[in-house]
Amino acid sequence: MSAERDSAVGEQISDGGRETAKAAKTAAAGGSASAKKAAPARKTPARKTPARKTPARKTPAKKATAQKATAQKATAKKPAAKKAAPARGPAAKQASARKAAAAKSSAALKKAPAPRKQVVAPKKATASVPAAPAKTVAAHPQGESRTALVRRARRVNRELAEVYPYAHPELDFENPFQLVVATVLSAQTTDLRVNQTTPALFAKYPTPEDLAAADPEEVEEILRPTGFFRAKTKSVIGLSKALVEQFGGEVPGRLEDLVKLPGVGRKTAFVVLGNAFGRPGITVDTHFQRLVRRWKWTDETDPDKIEAAVGALFPKSDWTDLSHHVIWHGRRICHARKPACGACPIAPLCPAYGEGETDPEKAEKLLKYEKAGRPGQRLRPPQAYLDAGGRAAPPLGAG
Repeated sequence: MSAERDSAVGEQISDGGRETAKAAKTAAAGGSASAKKAAPARKTPARKTPARKTPARKTPAKKATAQKATAQKATAKKPAAKKAAPARGPAAKQASARKAAAAKSSAALKKAPAPRKQVVAPKKATASVPAAPAKTVAAHPQGESRTALVRRARRVNRELAEVYPYAHPELDFENPFQLVVATVLSAQTTDLRVNQTTPALFAKYPTPEDLAAADPEEVEEILRPTGFFRAKTKSVIGLSKALVEQFGGEVPGRLEDLVKLPGVGRKTAFVVLGNAFGRPGITVDTHFQRLVRRWKWTDETDPDKIEAAVGALFPKSDWTDLSHHVIWHGRRICHARKPACGACPIAPLCPAYGEGETDPEKAEKLLKYEKAGRPGQRLRPPQAYLDAGGRAAPPLGAG
């Protein structure tokens, strides 16, 4: 009985325990349900943490969608950034413009070739009477430098000085008046013809006063052998009157005064200045012009420009003797039509060698005056000329 009672009590206890457990579970469930209903009020932002939702829990599809959305947002922001760039202000615009201009200028400087150095040729002397010949650039054969041209020209003059040590003006004169008249008469004729004519003229009219008062017809008759005798008569009578009226019957010793006389140009003035007054000058006659162009000292054709170009190659003290050397060589060897190249002492220095006869024997036959053993042009030559083997010219009518 007791055992049954104990077992019944145990069953009751066990049933009671089970009921108690059920009640506890029900209470717990109810509590949780009530807790759930009360959660919105009880929960705080601190309790609800984002740790519960982590990126690791997202699926690959969701990750791809998120990345695509992020890329679209970044792309949408780029145009906005580009549009917003100009809004930085005028300072930014000016800075960018300066950078672009600097880049363009540097590129242009790199591409542009270096400027060539220009050589300005020195100005040639003008034809004004008082001006001295200025330095000019003469023509250079085969690229000859200016220095080489000067050296060659001066060497030619030295060689000619050895060939013609007795060179002198080939007009007979005793004073400046006779020289200026004889020089005017030498135009378009030879010095020999003038020397054969002037003795009779000066014998009858020895002074400027005498010739200024002369009968033109009588003077014409004396000057007829020289050619152009009427024009020459007018010139010599006119210059004689000018000497009497303006200079007291004396020939002036200045270039600017001489060229004012009738029939007197720069060539005649330099002949008078160099040989009657000892003042240097270059006489540019037909022989001088021909030779300096053959030698490539200059390509000028105007006498005044030739004078300036050649004068620039030599010291002023050499001008008068240089004129004699060149003129003598032109009359005796370097002729106009057929130069005697085979007998020329300066052939190695001449750029025009070969224009004339190069055979020595044939060239020897082309020589004139004392070089050919014949008389010179003066009736009364200097003693130095005679000592060197020169012969005086015969008077007019002597045959």
